[in-house]
Amino acid sequence: MATLKVGLVSPEREIWSGEAKMVVAQTIEGSLGILPGHAPVLGVLLDGSVVKIEPVDGGEPIIAAVGSGFFSVAADEVSVLAELAELGDEIDVDDARQALDAALGAEAEDATPERRARARLRAAGIEA
Repeated sequence: MATLKVGLVSPEREIWSGEAKMVVAQTIEGSLGILPGHAPVLGVLLDGSVVKIEPVDGGEPIIAAVGSGFFSVAADEVSVLAELAELGDEIDVDDARQALDAALGAEAEDATPERRARARLRAAGIEA
């Protein structure tokens, strides 16, 4: 069975790496679902989105909230290079809710803080 070699990294650390069946990421041009054999592609991650990785071993999907960055696919290798990245099971839900409340209460033209807070909650398994 063909697989993908996947790396999800931020400037601080390697978030996850391994073999996967599928990767789904949100780019500024829309969602990309990547399976083995996918054509090469380079995309810009949507700041405040979620990346989902389905490991080959059949374990629980890896779900991470990501900030801006890049997504590349070449020869069954997927690289997700994010300015910020946080695994769903590492997210402090109370902190994410407070961040969402603060973003909703602010009258800012930039929707990035709200998107990031919502992405953190989605990655943690909570719809916001």
